[in-house]
Amino acid sequence: MDEILKNQTFGIHAIAAAGSVALGAALTYPLDTIKVLIQVGSGSSKQLTTVQVLNRVQTLSGNSGIYSGLGWLMLGRIFGVGARFGTYEILTAFYKDGREDNYVYVSEAFMAGIASGAVESLISSPFELIKLRAQVTSASRIRSSAAVIDKTALAPLMARLLPGYSPDMRTLDHYVGLLSTLTGKHPNMTGALKEYPWMMSGSGRAPSVCDVRRPLDIISLEGWGALWRGLRSGVVRDSIFGGVFFSSWQFLHQAMLEWKAVDMNPPPRSDEEIGPLSPLAVSLAAGFSGSIAAAASHGFDTAKSRSQCIVLPKFISMERRLLKWKLPGKRFERLTGIHPADRNILLRGIWTRMARSGLASFVIVGGYFLGVDCLASK
Repeated sequence: MDEILKNQTFGIHAIAAAGSVALGAALTYPLDTIKVLIQVGSGSSKQLTTVQVLNRVQTLSGNSGIYSGLGWLMLGRIFGVGARFGTYEILTAFYKDGREDNYVYVSEAFMAGIASGAVESLISSPFELIKLRAQVTSASRIRSSAAVIDKTALAPLMARLLPGYSPDMRTLDHYVGLLSTLTGKHPNMTGALKEYPWMMSGSGRAPSVCDVRRPLDIISLEGWGALWRGLRSGVVRDSIFGGVFFSSWQFLHQAMLEWKAVDMNPPPRSDEEIGPLSPLAVSLAAGFSGSIAAAASHGFDTAKSRSQCIVLPKFISMERRLLKWKLPGKRFERLTGIHPADRNILLRGIWTRMARSGLASFVIVGGYFLGVDCLASK
């Protein structure tokens, strides 16, 4: 009987947690789309505004374009946030072991949050990549069918790397014309160029993000490692976010407990004697902590978003490994995955991300308490 009750309790908490994470992701997804498009669409000389982003998405994809990629984010958030809180609870259990008051210090919460954030980044990175490319596609113009050739005329190698994709024949013919001044005896220069992967787009550049957004296309053209592109900046981002989030939340939680115990007579000897805080107070503390953590880690979030928006075919990655290509930038930038060209735009979209993270944290914690109460009462 005890095992059945334990399993039922675990199921209630798991359902409430998954539902609250999904609800938080759905409610804040428009802010996430705006944030991503500002990050990847802004340059050092220009900055997109929220109104410009919304108008562009609505013009090209309609009102539903603001929710493009929502399913991938919800799936990644359920696993990622679950891993973050699960890892945090496991680590803090070791800290609290043997203590009478079941207390966790702020410094301990910070260290546990760093480790839990790193675990979350490893799990959620593939889902974020697919989600981001869906968001970018919703604000991008798709090539007209007049500029592409028939899919049956694709070269075999190109068809294997990116099934269903057709190069721009106008651009390809232009580059063939540039090569016509060279001496050569090849009877079919256009067909030969089509066989080379770097001429896939007809211009020697990699295909657009809009053409490489499905999981199978990403794996086929860029390899499995592309799913974890920007992992350095992602790990640093989520580690900082987790550390600041849990440490500030623990600080606010302890401050509210001490405030509640001011008028108690006799003074409580432990936190258990004070009693639990209201779910609203805990949720507000979580929302405030989420906003602070988002501000502290936003620069690395921009670096990760911009790196995931780059299509890097696997044959180019292989050439870089063979040539021992070094990452550009200073040592700190190389370690954290920041590109030197992004130095002046790392804070783009920070207010949108702070609002999204704060609201999402409030909804997740508040929805969790509400879900547990509703399910337990049944």
